[in-house]
Amino acid sequence: MSPSVAPEDVGRWEDGPPDAPWTLLLAHGAGAGPDHPSLVQLAKALAARGHRVVRYEFPYMARRRLEGVKAGPDRPPVLDATTRHLIATTPRTGRLALAGRSMGARSAGRVADEAGADAMIGIGFPFHPPGKPDRLRLDDLPAATPVLIVQGERDPFGKPEEVAGYALPSGCTVHWSPDGDHGLTPRKASGRTLDDNLADAADAIHAFLTR
Repeated sequence: MSPSVAPEDVGRWEDGPPDAPWTLLLAHGAGAGPDHPSLVQLAKALAARGHRVVRYEFPYMARRRLEGVKAGPDRPPVLDATTRHLIATTPRTGRLALAGRSMGARSAGRVADEAGADAMIGIGFPFHPPGKPDRLRLDDLPAATPVLIVQGERDPFGKPEEVAGYALPSGCTVHWSPDGDHGLTPRKASGRTLDDNLADAADAIHAFLTR
């Protein structure tokens, strides 16, 4: 555990109306925090569509911000305790969606059912480590909570031909980001940009939440 930062001391940043029908708690991935440009851009795109988005950090990332200590990611119990704390301490008037980027998506998935979340959203879900397709992480997906995964078509953590063969929970839908990598970034030769794919992701998430 990050010894000098407790879950109650991590930062949170909000976009969108406080009385929105949906509040999304959005966790970052392992390597970049809640201030990563693409995560901020996605949060603001969702806020523009009428959703409230609360980006939050895990304790190890808070240490980087507060103390300049580049500690490695926290273990799953600490990650999940932080997600639970955010659920318990974020006032909301509408429904709750737990969302996350990569590692943050795994924590959201592990907590969603027990928290009674109304939805879970994963951006770049790491179905398996790159190059190790036999080490599946499907147990991190909730069994009962409706799930949307937004996945790049070139994501080495789970490509379309691999995911098609998985026994995903019945309430799980996968939206493929055209030519996207793990961060949804397409190649220039595709004719698309990251802005295109982030707008597409925001549209897919909005459609999922409002269907």
